[in-house]
Order: sequence, then C-alpha cells, then structure tokens
Amino acid sequence: MSVKRRAWYPPPVTKAELRRRARAAWRRLDLKALSRAVGAALLPWLRERGFRHILLYHPLPHELNLLPLMEAYPARYYLPKVAGKGLTVHPFGPLAPGPFGLLEPTTPPEDPRVLDLVVVPGLAFDREGYRLGHGQGFYDRFLKEVRAATVGVVPQALLFPALPRDPWDVPVDHLATEAGVEAVKRPAPGPGGLLD
Repeated sequence: MSVKRRAWYPPPVTKAELRRRARAAWRRLDLKALSRAVGAALLPWLRERGFRHILLYHPLPHELNLLPLMEAYPARYYLPKVAGKGLTVHPFGPLAPGPFGLLEPTTPPEDPRVLDLVVVPGLAFDREGYRLGHGQGFYDRFLKEVRAATVGVVPQALLFPALPRDPWDVPVDHLATEAGVEAVKRPAPGPGGLLD
C-alpha cells in the first residue's frame, strides 16, 4: 500500500521579512549609478508625455535620488510632507527635518489635484505596480485620493514578479528602472469580470 505524501509548500513570506531582505539588497547597490540611470530613463518619458506638475520625494539614504530631474526637465516640482497619517503636497522650496529623518518642505501646502504625475519610491515593486513601502501606508492613502499618473521608481534588482498585498494597497501605473519606463502588467479580467 502506498502512502500519499502531501506536497510541502514553504510558508508565505511576510511583508516584514521582505522589507528586511529589500533593505539588505539596497545596501549592496550602487545608488549613485542607479539614480543616474533611472533618471536618464525617466527623462525621455517625461518629455514625451509633457508632465508639468510633478511630485518627487526627498530621498532617504537607501532610496534613488531623482532630484537632479528638476534641472534636466522643466516643470513645477512638489514634495510630499507627512501630516498625521497622510501626505500633503508642497511646492519645492526650503527644507527642514521632519519625522522619520526626512527633509520636508516648509512651503505652504497646495491642492494635490494640481499634480499630473506622482513619482513613488519604494523598497520594492512587483510587475503589477504594487509597492513594498516602509509599512506606514502614507503613499497608499495618498494614491487612493490623487488622480495623477503614477510611476514607481525601483532598481531592477528589486522588481519582483509578485509581492504580498493587502486590500488597501494601491498600485502605480508605470515602473521606471535603469532599463526604462514601462506600463505595469495587470492580469486581464476573466469570464464574468473575475480575475483568473
């Protein structure tokens, strides 16, 4: 008599574990070279689409620095600022230390409806545009309300086929890596409008 063995599947990797792994991977990357390469990939894409009001971010030490885009591409630039559990939008200007070690703008807030592009940092992204952030939900809450185009910026080394996601996670529309900018790949709806 043969005994049926159950297939063994490893436990799912948690977001916390993925954050730990992603932070370790970021430490091994050449951030200056990757920042230049992703910025160079974004530049023709920005020109082609003609964005005029762009939300960037002031990078943390482990994030891509895309602030040089402000010199290379003429537009009105904004930075986010942590306000309670959300983000507010401020014209680029003088900076001061804020929560989480971020440099934040001191300029008055503006209506986020002025934006036509939001550049979104992350520890990692997947091919469907879902982001692994730092776990506070600031960008998810913000992106849920904003109607601008969105582009996640990430090195190819931290672009995964899929990431765990929660119902409140909001994907970006495009992904920019050192290889270029692409629209995200979302599954086609199956019969009856359900995802396969």
